[in-house]
Amino acid sequence: MEDDMLVTTRLALHALAAGVISPLRVQATGNEIALRVRPGGFGTPDLPGGGWVGVHGTQVVVVGPDGDDRRTTITTLRKAGAFVGLDGADALPGDPLEVHAGAATVLAEAHADGDEALQALIDGAGPDDDPSAIHLWPEHFDIAIEYGAQDVRGTYGVSPGDEQHVEPYAYVAPWSAKPGGRFWNATAFAGAERPADEPDAMTAFFREAHRLLTDHQGGQSPTPRG
Repeated sequence: MEDDMLVTTRLALHALAAGVISPLRVQATGNEIALRVRPGGFGTPDLPGGGWVGVHGTQVVVVGPDGDDRRTTITTLRKAGAFVGLDGADALPGDPLEVHAGAATVLAEAHADGDEALQALIDGAGPDDDPSAIHLWPEHFDIAIEYGAQDVRGTYGVSPGDEQHVEPYAYVAPWSAKPGGRFWNATAFAGAERPADEPDAMTAFFREAHRLLTDHQGGQSPTPRG
């Protein structure tokens, strides 16, 4: 997969998440912005009246309360907004969005693998770990949870990429001061990162981060990620 295809596709899908799909959820719920992984892409959780809206590959999808679905090829934010019934869609940008099918698949798989890895982490949580729900956040376009007891709590997630990373990566951003050592290798934020891998490897990475934080404890708090 060529880097420029990953980047342009990620930017386009991120724009759809932040500019169309999340606002549609806000319109339906009044205040909820978080999204979730859907097969082949992402979308809203089930909406109050039933159904959901989202993205599958290179298409915008609207699923009705009775399960019927309508799809259209991604072209612009304006057309996507109009298709899903977003109020004010006419004011959205009409610039073409560049979405490559292969790159969209890579990014969807990274989100899906991240969802599986985070769910495995939650399933093995201890009584004090207090994991949050898994959300796909439109601001960063990453899938993440909050995890760990208060003094070792952090954000655990998988990003499809950003300005510093062309390819997807897993990360842990402690809320308290991180321990020393090579494990904590991130440079764009205070924490650790690894290339996105298969789910078991990412879960092992998350668990090791939690173990190191638990062993360390204490310290000053850096700025949390996301």
